[in-house]
Amino acid sequence: MKKVILTFISFVFISSSFGCDNVANSSSGVATSTQQATSLKQQSSNPNVVANTEKIKFKTEGGSDLFALKQKEDSAKLVDANDKEIARIKIEENNQVKLKSVSDKTLGYIVSEKEHWKLANSENKELYTLQKINNNYKLKDWSNREIYQIKKRDYGFDIEKANNKLMYKVKVKEGKTSLRDKDDKTIFSTKLELTPIAFACFGLDTLTREQQAALAYTVNLTQGR
Repeated sequence: MKKVILTFISFVFISSSFGCDNVANSSSGVATSTQQATSLKQQSSNPNVVANTEKIKFKTEGGSDLFALKQKEDSAKLVDANDKEIARIKIEENNQVKLKSVSDKTLGYIVSEKEHWKLANSENKELYTLQKINNNYKLKDWSNREIYQIKKRDYGFDIEKANNKLMYKVKVKEGKTSLRDKDDKTIFSTKLELTPIAFACFGLDTLTREQQAALAYTVNLTQGR
């Protein structure tokens, strides 16, 4: 009789433990899904990535204002040298950033995936993909044709065409990040915090300035990963 009772108790204990594990695993799965869906929003509130309300100014070599990114907790505005609004950038759900005009018309989207950032038009049709490969990056179009290579260097990055022709350099020196031409002449720079690969997005000439800004904003949130 004692053996029967002990066996029954053991069965109940094992069954209860198994049930708890299933509930825990199920809850974990829901939490993971939620975390993935809101990861960009979590990144935007991470003080270690970038100050959310900081206005990142881009200046010419002579020190004149050229354009800027005015950031809020989950959005940003691209403005010109006179602080006139050019475009709006807004974090949405599912790791997606929406790019809008001043009149609030949708211009496109940036979809963030692991080591991939996809640029789409207003109808969500893919236009370009920025992909991280080891410490380097490549920009490809919708047909998988390579357009730019962004190669890691000691000073920052080199931006090259698919044929390895050097177009720009991104240099980080003494607290300043600058975009330079192939002759090392500064085109514009910023002294405010922006990851070098995010800054490099402004050297992708095949994109509009609005697309560059939205991509840079998104890449900066994810720290280029």
